Amino acid sequence: MMECKKSKNEKHCTCTYMSCSRRGMCCECVEHHLKRRQVPGCFFSKEGEASYDRSFENFAREVQEKKI
Repeated sequence: MMECKKSKNEKHCTCTYMSCSRRGMCCECVEHHLKRRQVPGCFFSKEGEASYDRSFENFAREVQEKKI
């Protein structure tokens, strides 16, 4: 298993949900969101992340609108 680089990941994490227990643990974050048919906030534009709409559909809109 790979070593988690939580402290390094946290420095670059763009998610604004600061109290998240998965913050800086990218593999746990991705797993959490995929189980809910969502994309992690760090995949979105700054505006998209701030909306807290993590849906696949919202992510697709951002891609189509070339926001990311």
